[in-house]
Amino acid sequence: MAAKMSKKISAASARFHTRKTQQKSSIPVPSRMFGKILAVLLVGFLAYAYRAMQPLPPKICGTPDGPPVTAPRIKLSDGRHLAYKEHGVPRDQAKHKIVFIHGYDSNRHDAVVATGLSPEVTEGLGVYIVSIDRPGYGESDPNPKRTVKSLAFDVQELADQLGLGSKFYVVGFSMGGQAVWTLLKYIPHRLSGAALLAPVTNYWWPNFPANLSNEAFSHQLTQDRWNLRVAHYLPWLTNWWNTQKFFPACSAASYNPGVLSSQDLELIPKYRARRDLYAQVRQQGQHESLHRDLMIGFGTWEFDPVDLENPFPNNEGSVHLWQGDEDKLVPVTLQRYIAQRQPWIQYHEIPSAGHMFPILDGMADKIVKALLIGETNDS
Repeated sequence: MAAKMSKKISAASARFHTRKTQQKSSIPVPSRMFGKILAVLLVGFLAYAYRAMQPLPPKICGTPDGPPVTAPRIKLSDGRHLAYKEHGVPRDQAKHKIVFIHGYDSNRHDAVVATGLSPEVTEGLGVYIVSIDRPGYGESDPNPKRTVKSLAFDVQELADQLGLGSKFYVVGFSMGGQAVWTLLKYIPHRLSGAALLAPVTNYWWPNFPANLSNEAFSHQLTQDRWNLRVAHYLPWLTNWWNTQKFFPACSAASYNPGVLSSQDLELIPKYRARRDLYAQVRQQGQHESLHRDLMIGFGTWEFDPVDLENPFPNNEGSVHLWQGDEDKLVPVTLQRYIAQRQPWIQYHEIPSAGHMFPILDGMADKIVKALLIGETNDS
């Protein structure tokens, strides 16, 4: 009986022994191993984020996986191709030769001056216009090494290969107008004259007074303010920012009507009537066209247009800046400041006009006449 009693174990004792056994059987995770696990997870996340931020490779025209080549092109000295389209009188009969540079999210077909020019002006003045696809747009090869100055020398090579002569005119619209500043800086000796149509301004050009640029910047849509900050301060993030789904991307690329003036909205049907020509705009990919535009246009420039010297000190040519006073994309206040600081620029401000004023009826004739023969009629 005593032997049997000694074998009985109380409930409390049983619980104690059970807990003790469980504690001994657990395997503690050393803090060093925990740190390694976190490091592996962090590296994996960073690798994923890096891949997500990398742009897709461009689909270069003429390659097996790329779009076909349908336009005439020249081969540049670095091996890239530049596509172009000719308008007006035959090149060898022209009295005036103009290179047209298109804007953001556009291509050679959108030569607003060439397509809107009347036959009377075209034939009467003997006007020839060649419009180009800027690098990465349409059928022009991308230029991953593109800089602020590179397009100026692309245009110079185009002029030489097409035989435009020692001097030619240049007209640029919007982002293409901004590019005209670079031609005035780097190849002024090749120009007979220039017209900038609503040229995009860079809020970080150093000569803009801080209060003026900040005020102009504050009137942009919130999504564009963030987008331009990314393009300026974190250019390597531009592709991700414009392709992710968390925040809205560039309003111009997403066709947000909030960036259009009342006049622009009225002109939309006329603009969209030609959209069948623009299927090629983004065909090689958005990074080397739209995104590269933002990175270059709003990055850090090697010069400031306000510092430019008069390229025609002897009045052998002229520079014209055209701007609508109700343009929501390009602030008129910044254009006025440039014109005030550069008195050699002939400034034309169009009342009640928005960003798309160049496609107004009769506007192309006014722009070309002012540039070629000095005839001005801004009303």
